Amino acid sequence: MAFGGGADDNEVMSEINMTPLVDVMLVLLIIFIITVPVLTHSVKVDLPRADNTPNEIKPDTINLAVTESGAIHWNETTVTVDELEQRLQALATQQPQPEIHLRGARTVAYEHVVQVMAAVQRAGILKLGFVTEPGQ
Repeated sequence: MAFGGGADDNEVMSEINMTPLVDVMLVLLIIFIITVPVLTHSVKVDLPRADNTPNEIKPDTINLAVTESGAIHWNETTVTVDELEQRLQALATQQPQPEIHLRGARTVAYEHVVQVMAAVQRAGILKLGFVTEPGQ
């Protein structure tokens, strides 16, 4: 079947055959029509909102240590039970309240540690933690 309509079949056809080009373009158009909605589909997510509020100031940490002899140390300073209670009363009024870290010597009498714990509780300080060494 000849498309040129010429009498001589040995001549070179100088026209471009558009039928295969149109077929390829229609196939590509159908592929794009099908795939574009899939690519642009997004999932609705309610994202969190950020604000520029400053970070909360962390409270101070007070280290209380009870030695073997029952002496109480307030951040390296030796204090009596009365001085301890006065300082704790002053700390209880601060906002935010400081954290109290209590260290007791291994051989200290339980009574001395309980006195310090009771003084912290009477002062109304809410955060009391015990500092220990990890077992070996």
